[in-house]
Amino acid sequence: MKPIWIIDDDRSIRWVFEKALARENIAFNTFASAPDALAALETSVPQVVVSDIRMPGGSGLQLLETIRAQYPNLPVIIMTAYSDLESAVAAFQGGAFEYLPKPFDVDHAIDLIRRAMDESQRQDEVTELPEEAPEILGQAPAMQEVFRAIGRLAQSQATVLINGESGTGKELVARALHRHSQRANKPFIAINTASIPKDLLESELFGHERGAFTGAQAMRRGRFEQAEGGTLFLDEIGDMPPDLQTRLLRVLSDGHFYRVGGHQPMHANVRVITATHQDLEKRVKEGLFREDLFHRLNVIRLRLPPLRERREDIPLLVRHFLKKCAHDLGVESKRLTDDAIKYLASRDWPGNVRQLENVCHWITVMAPGVTVDTKGLPPELREEAGDAEGGDDWVAVLEREAESRLRRGETGILDDFSRKFERAMILRALAHTGGRRIEASQLLGMGRNTLTRKVQELGIEEDVAKEKS
Repeated sequence: MKPIWIIDDDRSIRWVFEKALARENIAFNTFASAPDALAALETSVPQVVVSDIRMPGGSGLQLLETIRAQYPNLPVIIMTAYSDLESAVAAFQGGAFEYLPKPFDVDHAIDLIRRAMDESQRQDEVTELPEEAPEILGQAPAMQEVFRAIGRLAQSQATVLINGESGTGKELVARALHRHSQRANKPFIAINTASIPKDLLESELFGHERGAFTGAQAMRRGRFEQAEGGTLFLDEIGDMPPDLQTRLLRVLSDGHFYRVGGHQPMHANVRVITATHQDLEKRVKEGLFREDLFHRLNVIRLRLPPLRERREDIPLLVRHFLKKCAHDLGVESKRLTDDAIKYLASRDWPGNVRQLENVCHWITVMAPGVTVDTKGLPPELREEAGDAEGGDDWVAVLEREAESRLRRGETGILDDFSRKFERAMILRALAHTGGRRIEASQLLGMGRNTLTRKVQELGIEEDVAKEKS
């Protein structure tokens, strides 16, 4: 194992690290200045660098810049007695693994060094080939159905209604339908009808003539005219006001519309794709959406599955979003451990793919190191899991695991689950009682002899001994 380098002009700080690292049997070298460390770097490379930020002869930030240029995977921990915002920002922007303000807890500092050592070892082991991501990602059966539908619709001019919860990627699908159609070389215009005030939506869609209303100082082309020859995507169509529903129906029926304040009919050569997260049939029954417009829009319907119905796509999406965020920010891409990936796959994601992308952006910006475990995930995500642990969340996880195994065609699933369940319960009960079997058997609701037999049958004597120790 390569040594840890401690760089600080303060002799007492170096002494504290020397004693603590020696106690932990971690090899180390100490330096009183950045030039001394840079000179040593010409002949050897450490496992981790811990450097003060303000030292005579060269700052820790300058040292960080030099190390990152030569050894981009070498973790550098920056420490300083000047815990100001500028120093912290500069350290992280420079690629520091973590920022350690003085005075620090020695145990915390050693724990941080161990995390950096683990990161350094993973960097030595992991290599990744670049992948070219398709426009929409998904290997789950539900997404394959969407892909097949897009393929079938490639040569069609049919109106399409996309159903899906918020954040599932409805606009991505609309763009894909346009890109693979005969209108691909014409404009794709998107508008969210729920985000525009009712009084402005008509003008936004159909345009207006000069003087049509107060403030209309010039003629304006609406989205239908802007999309001429191409595709107009109307998102959240379920929220469209009734009077505009009537105008939209007229355009879809005869292909003509009028600008606001205009008297000359305009012809619309536009393919309309709509989307909504709402149940339009229900809104029709409630009198909130025109039935004739619904039938005009509902020529071809595509349903986008929520992320909780395509959990097998989460690892693929996470890798894609982490690479995309890193590329956009000009930083090194983060990687998640298997446990972190499994953790993310167990969440329900009410915000769907958009929420997952936001989490990946947070990880790219905020998580220390390049390899991120569950501790490096956003705190609110871990708090949600903590809140759920007291309920039936474990049942949902069990159901998903069962579904995954059944899909793979595995057999003997119930017996395997039962053995693992009994092992876990018995081990936890014995740990809780300090190995006292009578008390553990009472808590579990079984006889002592049954407990003893289970311990033997499940081969957990050694595990029980570990729990007792």
